[in-house]
Amino acid sequence: MSNLRRVVALPAVGVMCSASLLISGCGIGVSGGSQDGSGRSTVATSPRTTSPVAAEVVTPEDAGHRWAAAGSAVLTPGIQANTHGGGQCTTNYVFVDDTDRVYLSQSAHCAGTGGSTETDGCTATSQPLGTAVDFTRRGSLRSDGTTIGTGRLAYSSWLTMRQLGEADPNACAYNDFALIEIDPGLVDQVNPSVPYWGGPTGLNTTGTPEGEHVYSYGNSRIRGGLPGLSPQRGESFADDSSLGGWTHALKSPTPGIPGDSGSAFLDAEGRAVGTLSTLGLGLPIINNVGDVSRELAYARAHSGISGLRLVLGTEEFDPNR
Repeated sequence: MSNLRRVVALPAVGVMCSASLLISGCGIGVSGGSQDGSGRSTVATSPRTTSPVAAEVVTPEDAGHRWAAAGSAVLTPGIQANTHGGGQCTTNYVFVDDTDRVYLSQSAHCAGTGGSTETDGCTATSQPLGTAVDFTRRGSLRSDGTTIGTGRLAYSSWLTMRQLGEADPNACAYNDFALIEIDPGLVDQVNPSVPYWGGPTGLNTTGTPEGEHVYSYGNSRIRGGLPGLSPQRGESFADDSSLGGWTHALKSPTPGIPGDSGSAFLDAEGRAVGTLSTLGLGLPIINNVGDVSRELAYARAHSGISGLRLVLGTEEFDPNR
């Protein structure tokens, strides 16, 4: 897929990344929004209780929180995240740590401050940790939407790799992962399930074979905040072994666009497989997703966040919707 890694034109008003590259840097420029903290919290638990769980993941009932019911939760995967001084992206999964903090994740490039061609996370510039992030709904090209919650940038793979002097070119190119710590007063409004599809049911650590079906939920404001346009289905290409397992390529009838960056991708079993990072224009249009098992392992090793774990969904994964 290396021939797809080139700068291309993408006609979208307000796209900060100039629509180049690989969607890396394809957040949408944002400003502030109004504050709306509405939402109810009820207990929600996982339908899966018998399968063993790896150290990197935790069932919702063992995560130490009372999750809002999926149908009434305000803060979930698949909502719009607006990083101050950065762009609009889509959240992917929920994480917790040993100190009871709760996080939503997005792509690291959503907080990028450089030009559209700065796609190497080991050299690109970014907003610092602590930068404010607004969670919004129904943002469009004409409106930032309504703010439904707030958080702060707590981890960035880009900032971390620069600090460490990371030398692995595949990590530099594809480790595109950030954590937003949700304000503690809003944690009871969180549900960890991916909208529409349910899950995640686990963490994919083996990659995607040729032709495997994958599932996502994007929320670009280019789509005008219309939820019916958010569910995405795709089909994977065989992984390129030269890329070290850091990325997976896929095609879709409705590929991810600027503002979808960060979206969760689930494999055919509903396991978390990746986070939308890049876009290549060709025939067919290709999306590349960062491998979330490697991104999470890197964060667990270098973020300083103790006990960082992916929270499984409370809702059953259903690929037949």
